[in-house]
Amino acid sequence: MKRRLKRGLLYIDSNIFIYPIIYNETTILESKNCKNFLLKIASGEVEAYTSLITWDEITWIVRRILGVEASVNQGRKFLKFPNLKILGIRKTTILKAQEIMEKYKLKSRDAIHAATAIENKITTIVSYDRDFESIGELRRIEP
Repeated sequence: MKRRLKRGLLYIDSNIFIYPIIYNETTILESKNCKNFLLKIASGEVEAYTSLITWDEITWIVRRILGVEASVNQGRKFLKFPNLKILGIRKTTILKAQEIMEKYKLKSRDAIHAATAIENKITTIVSYDRDFESIGELRRIEP
Protein backbone atom coordinates (compact mmCIF):
# COMPACT_ATOMS: atom_id res chain seq x y z
CA MET A 1 0.00 0.00 0.00
CA LYS A 2 1.37 3.42 -0.97
CA ARG A 3 1.76 6.08 1.68
CA ARG A 4 0.10 9.43 0.98
CA LEU A 5 2.16 12.54 1.64
CA LYS A 6 0.83 14.37 4.70
CA ARG A 7 0.78 17.85 3.18
CA GLY A 8 -2.96 18.26 2.92
CA LEU A 9 -4.60 19.48 -0.23
CA LEU A 10 -2.31 20.84 -2.91
CA TYR A 11 -3.22 23.15 -5.77
CA ILE A 12 -1.02 22.56 -8.82
CA ASP A 13 -0.10 25.55 -10.98
CA SER A 14 0.09 25.06 -14.73
CA ASN A 15 3.88 25.47 -14.88
CA ILE A 16 4.26 22.15 -13.08
CA PHE A 17 2.61 20.44 -16.07
CA ILE A 18 4.27 22.64 -18.70
CA TYR A 19 7.95 22.35 -17.67
CA PRO A 20 8.29 18.61 -18.42
CA ILE A 21 6.66 19.14 -21.82
CA ILE A 22 8.80 22.01 -23.08
CA TYR A 23 12.09 21.60 -21.18
CA ASN A 24 14.60 18.76 -21.22
CA GLU A 25 14.71 17.09 -17.83
CA THR A 26 18.39 16.17 -18.21
CA THR A 27 19.41 19.82 -18.47
CA ILE A 28 16.67 21.69 -16.58
CA LEU A 29 16.33 20.61 -12.94
CA GLU A 30 12.86 22.16 -12.59
CA SER A 31 11.61 19.96 -15.43
CA LYS A 32 12.91 16.83 -13.71
CA ASN A 33 11.44 17.89 -10.35
CA CYS A 34 8.05 18.54 -11.98
CA LYS A 35 8.07 15.17 -13.72
CA ASN A 36 8.86 13.37 -10.46
CA PHE A 37 6.14 15.31 -8.64
CA LEU A 38 3.58 14.54 -11.35
CA LEU A 39 4.43 10.85 -10.98
CA LYS A 40 3.54 11.15 -7.26
CA ILE A 41 0.17 12.62 -8.21
CA ALA A 42 -0.45 9.90 -10.81
CA SER A 43 0.38 7.17 -8.29
CA GLY A 44 -1.96 8.67 -5.68
CA GLU A 45 0.79 9.66 -3.21
CA VAL A 46 -0.28 13.31 -3.40
CA GLU A 47 -3.82 14.70 -3.28
CA ALA A 48 -3.76 17.25 -6.08
CA TYR A 49 -6.17 19.80 -7.50
CA THR A 50 -5.96 22.30 -10.31
CA SER A 51 -8.27 24.52 -12.33
CA LEU A 52 -9.85 24.27 -15.76
CA ILE A 53 -7.64 27.20 -16.74
CA THR A 54 -4.61 24.90 -16.44
CA TRP A 55 -5.83 23.04 -19.54
CA ASP A 56 -6.02 26.39 -21.38
CA GLU A 57 -2.50 27.39 -20.37
CA ILE A 58 -0.99 24.01 -21.26
CA THR A 59 -2.59 23.84 -24.69
CA TRP A 60 -1.86 27.49 -25.50
CA ILE A 61 1.83 27.37 -24.55
CA VAL A 62 2.43 23.97 -26.16
CA ARG A 63 0.73 25.15 -29.35
CA ARG A 64 2.97 28.24 -29.52
CA ILE A 65 6.17 26.25 -28.90
CA LEU A 66 5.57 22.77 -30.32
CA GLY A 67 2.60 23.15 -32.67
CA VAL A 68 -1.04 22.19 -32.97
CA GLU A 69 -0.69 18.40 -32.88
CA ALA A 70 1.46 18.46 -29.72
CA SER A 71 -1.03 20.87 -28.14
CA VAL A 72 -3.99 18.58 -28.85
CA ASN A 73 -2.09 15.54 -27.53
CA GLN A 74 -0.98 17.30 -24.34
CA GLY A 75 -4.49 18.64 -23.75
CA ARG A 76 -5.87 15.10 -24.01
CA LYS A 77 -3.17 13.75 -21.66
CA PHE A 78 -3.95 16.45 -19.10
CA LEU A 79 -7.69 15.66 -19.13
CA LYS A 80 -6.92 11.98 -18.49
CA PHE A 81 -4.23 12.61 -15.85
CA PRO A 82 -4.67 10.01 -13.07
CA ASN A 83 -5.70 11.15 -9.58
CA LEU A 84 -5.83 14.84 -10.52
CA LYS A 85 -9.00 16.67 -9.56
CA ILE A 86 -9.90 19.51 -11.93
CA LEU A 87 -11.88 22.32 -10.30
CA GLY A 88 -14.41 24.46 -12.14
CA ILE A 89 -14.52 28.22 -12.33
CA ARG A 90 -17.64 30.15 -11.35
CA LYS A 91 -18.51 33.82 -11.40
CA THR A 92 -17.55 33.97 -7.73
CA THR A 93 -14.11 32.66 -8.70
CA ILE A 94 -13.65 35.48 -11.19
CA LEU A 95 -14.90 38.05 -8.67
CA LYS A 96 -12.31 36.75 -6.18
CA ALA A 97 -9.66 36.77 -8.94
CA GLN A 98 -10.45 40.42 -9.68
CA GLU A 99 -10.02 41.23 -5.99
CA ILE A 100 -6.68 39.36 -5.89
CA MET A 101 -5.50 41.06 -9.09
CA GLU A 102 -6.24 44.48 -7.64
CA LYS A 103 -4.76 43.78 -4.22
CA TYR A 104 -1.60 41.88 -5.24
CA LYS A 105 -1.07 43.11 -8.83
CA LEU A 106 -1.09 39.53 -10.16
CA LYS A 107 -1.64 38.63 -13.81
CA SER A 108 -5.21 37.57 -14.55
CA ARG A 109 -4.52 33.84 -14.98
CA ASP A 110 -2.44 33.69 -11.80
CA ALA A 111 -5.27 35.47 -9.99
CA ILE A 112 -7.74 32.84 -11.27
CA HIS A 113 -5.46 30.04 -10.02
CA ALA A 114 -5.18 31.72 -6.61
CA ALA A 115 -8.93 32.38 -6.40
CA THR A 116 -9.74 28.78 -7.35
CA ALA A 117 -7.46 27.45 -4.63
CA ILE A 118 -8.79 29.85 -1.99
CA GLU A 119 -12.45 29.18 -2.87
CA ASN A 120 -11.82 25.47 -2.45
CA LYS A 121 -10.07 25.90 0.93
CA ILE A 122 -6.69 24.87 -0.51
CA THR A 123 -3.90 26.84 1.14
CA THR A 124 -0.80 25.43 -0.56
CA ILE A 125 0.07 26.00 -4.21
CA VAL A 126 2.81 24.04 -5.97
CA SER A 127 4.46 26.42 -8.41
CA TYR A 128 7.74 27.91 -9.58
CA ASP A 129 5.98 31.28 -9.89
CA ARG A 130 7.15 33.45 -6.99
CA ASP A 131 4.30 35.92 -7.58
CA PHE A 132 2.09 33.66 -5.46
CA GLU A 133 4.23 34.45 -2.41
CA SER A 134 2.57 37.86 -2.12
CA ILE A 135 -0.83 36.28 -1.40
CA GLY A 136 -1.35 35.95 2.34
CA GLU A 137 -3.95 33.18 2.04
CA LEU A 138 -1.58 30.89 0.11
CA ARG A 139 1.73 29.21 0.79
CA ARG A 140 3.85 28.49 -2.29
CA ILE A 141 6.04 25.40 -2.42
CA GLU A 142 8.12 23.92 -5.22
CA PRO A 143 7.88 20.28 -6.25
